[in-house]
Amino acid sequence: MNDQIHSDGSDHEHGALGDAEYAEFMELAAEEGFDLEEVEGAIDEAGHGPLPVLAVVGRPNVGKSTLVNRIIGRREAVVEDKPGVTRDRVTYEAEWAGRRFKVVDTGGWEQDVLGIDASVAAQAEYAIEASDAVVFVVDSTVGATDTDEAVVKLLRRAGKPVVLCANKVDGQSGEADATALWSLGLGEPHPVSSLHGRGTGDLLDAVLEALPEAPAQRFGTAIGGPRRIALIGRPNVGKSSLLNKVANEDRVVVNELAGTTRDPVDELIELGGITWKFIDTAGIRRRVHLQEGADYYASLRTAAAVEKAEVAVVLIDAGESISVQDQRIITMAVEAGRALVIAYNKWDTLDEERRYYLEREIETELAQIAWAPRVNVSAVTGRHMEKLVPAIETALASWETRVPTGRLNAFLGEIVAAHPHPVRGGKQPRILFGTQAGTKPPRFVLFASGFLEHGYRRFVERRLREEFGSSRRPCPAGRRC
Repeated sequence: MNDQIHSDGSDHEHGALGDAEYAEFMELAAEEGFDLEEVEGAIDEAGHGPLPVLAVVGRPNVGKSTLVNRIIGRREAVVEDKPGVTRDRVTYEAEWAGRRFKVVDTGGWEQDVLGIDASVAAQAEYAIEASDAVVFVVDSTVGATDTDEAVVKLLRRAGKPVVLCANKVDGQSGEADATALWSLGLGEPHPVSSLHGRGTGDLLDAVLEALPEAPAQRFGTAIGGPRRIALIGRPNVGKSSLLNKVANEDRVVVNELAGTTRDPVDELIELGGITWKFIDTAGIRRRVHLQEGADYYASLRTAAAVEKAEVAVVLIDAGESISVQDQRIITMAVEAGRALVIAYNKWDTLDEERRYYLEREIETELAQIAWAPRVNVSAVTGRHMEKLVPAIETALASWETRVPTGRLNAFLGEIVAAHPHPVRGGKQPRILFGTQAGTKPPRFVLFASGFLEHGYRRFVERRLREEFGSSRRPCPAGRRC
């Protein structure tokens, strides 16, 4: 939230709205006939105070992610009918009966495990410690297991309010199995079918009783907020390691196994005095359409995260040759209209010979994105991490560039005079004039006397980037576009 100063000199907060946004919004509210004092109060209420946090925990494959999807009202968490799909703790915002709260989906907790399973369990334990209340999910068709008993001990040590969810109760016949869970000593088990929604309303009523009060949902989501940066790339290039490094904590599970991350993980991180929202995503594989189950849906979530982000930081393994898949990922970010930063990770592992060949590969394979800011980093050692924020700010500044129409047309006139369009079929198309249709990303409309070939449009795009630093190509132009 940004502190704003009124004309009378008093400090006041307007949620995530900046000075200009707040003034413009209040002017629109006045034109529509709203009471300005009520609107201001609603903005303050929407932007104030942290929301209470609800952690959803349990052993693997009891339906935690399905329940989370039911609570938030959309299919956001990746779900598959096998254990171990969810690995990181992933936070979503939810609302029930006019009250807002955050839901944290966790991986399955197990005792006496090693490797990636131990990391998943540690993330679940951290979610319990950071929560205000816990929903403990148990598979009622199986009953209480030794692992469930171990989770109960963990919850008692944490001392947090617990709501017991007896999941997979699809009808009245299954409610008898749910009553057997009184033996866990956590109070009344709430029979629920997270798949079909049966009993979830009663469960959420109990959750609201366990959670502390929060501002009512009366105005909606505040405008603005932290800038959103998506970390994307091939599997196992170090996206999760980079997020953990900038966050200065083990926020996401890191493992040598490719494809460790499945759900996009958001994390608010303060760097350079500014709060950013970093989004760790699943690795984009070569043939997404051939993937099955969780890996396929993880790829879809990654594409959605890129669409919602403002900046795409594409990580490339500097120790390996730049692949066709790296180029496809970059193209995906550019076509999505995101600001672009290229981060060459694992730079500390390079010798002089590999650096020489990498530079040659960049010149030949990535010449089309020479305009994108570049950083050479190491997510393991933290090398050159301080250069990441300036690169992101440079990309955002270019992404938000607006070129005055007079200056743009003077520049287009210079291009046409120095490098006219080739003659095709006895005709020579000529750019008549142009204008910038929008920003974020910059979009240019070119009016021409005939169809402009793709190669000439690419030439104009490159010259526009060189002159104005725009991070988006002009839209395809015929006589007009």
